Amino acid sequence: MNVKALNEMDDANLYEQLEKCCGSSNWIVGMMNARPFTSKDDLIQKSNEVWATCKPKDGLEAFEHHPKIGDKKSLEAKFASTKEWAGSEQSGVDSAAHDVLDNLAAANQKYEERFGYIFIVCATGKSATEMLDILNSRLNNDPEKEISVAMAEQHKITTLRLHKLLSE
Repeated sequence: MNVKALNEMDDANLYEQLEKCCGSSNWIVGMMNARPFTSKDDLIQKSNEVWATCKPKDGLEAFEHHPKIGDKKSLEAKFASTKEWAGSEQSGVDSAAHDVLDNLAAANQKYEERFGYIFIVCATGKSATEMLDILNSRLNNDPEKEISVAMAEQHKITTLRLHKLLSE
């Protein structure tokens, strides 16, 4: 897909395509209202601007559109529309030892109990061990700092997915 095709898309199809990149309805509507995009760089810049206006509730909504790190079952069942993208983003868990995966699952649960939402990290290029270390270090954040960190990670994911969307 290219920028021209994105600009010419009807609202329903555009919403669906943007939702693959970020599940925040406010971000999606903001991006739809930001059309036309003049280039990929313009699309990314407008995404940055729209995300900067988003609040924690928008981040929480976006997080609901992600499988837990390493949770292949939810990836396949609930997140079929982004399964390929999320699977490649989380490819660092594919070769992880069982004990690392078990520790990741336990830390994920601890994180979710502490903060009330799933652990979000831009997993691209990270091993399961690296993600586990990041998760454990973020467990010490206060809730206000953590939502900010998680939203920044969400935006990294969104940007990567916008690039993937335009390379299809």
